[in-house]
Amino acid sequence: MGENRERDMLSGKKALITGADQGLGKEIAKEFLEQGASVCICSRDEGRLREAAKELECCRKEENGKVIFRRADVGITEDLDGLYEYLLSEFGTLDCVVNNAGIQGPIGDSAEVSWGKIEEVIRINLLGTLYSMRKAVSVFRAQKKQGRIVNLSGGGATGPRENFMGYALSKTGVVRATEIMAKETEKDGIYINAIAPGAMNTRMLDEVLKAGEEAMGAGAYAQALKQKESGGVSPKKAAHLAAYLASDRSGKISGRLISALWDGWESFGTHEQEIMGSDIYTLRRIVPKDRGFAWE
Repeated sequence: MGENRERDMLSGKKALITGADQGLGKEIAKEFLEQGASVCICSRDEGRLREAAKELECCRKEENGKVIFRRADVGITEDLDGLYEYLLSEFGTLDCVVNNAGIQGPIGDSAEVSWGKIEEVIRINLLGTLYSMRKAVSVFRAQKKQGRIVNLSGGGATGPRENFMGYALSKTGVVRATEIMAKETEKDGIYINAIAPGAMNTRMLDEVLKAGEEAMGAGAYAQALKQKESGGVSPKKAAHLAAYLASDRSGKISGRLISALWDGWESFGTHEQEIMGSDIYTLRRIVPKDRGFAWE
């Protein structure tokens, strides 16, 4: 899905993309620039961030488009405060935010892995995303104009993922936070969605393989090896979807978890009423009748 891109979806837009010094985040920044946006990128590694900004300069579509960067740890509220202050001083306005920054966290039995490491992944992946959403919503409301937020979900958000407690818990929280804040901001013309990017061959996969079969389990380890050998899902798919959700083309779609690989999001424009009038693409409890049982 998403291979036939419409160009210039983000012409003139100003965007923030977190965790954009490598992998999916950098691919999203590239896509946004090619679609006509100016981008502010951040990460914890200033050297890698500086190199990414240089690399992205060649992707600028608009003559007045800009690539700016600032070091920030999204798990530290003061860093995010400074990041938003900086980008507004440079851009003067903000149209869309992609909360991509995240870490893998500990891998292994949930009762035995480091508690501090579980806290760290929750702080960065979930609380960092939530605080960034709060900042973005405050900016959009102050501007009195439409805004869009795209959050990155991941493995374990829609079903149990044993031996990945911290990561799965954080990403499940991101999806529910997306749904809640989307409800709270629908009156403001602020649209918030989450993306399931698919199994990509990024640094996180390398971390998973490094953890080994004993920590993650034989089945998950074999699956990770197979993914590594096959090349995994292209990050371009999630980047295309992020650009779509950050653009006016996505209409009033909000509060949804959308798969870059499996969901036919390019046709959402013709199904907006059905999607927003139902629980399609949301987290929900499955009851017996959903599976054909008629229990009393």
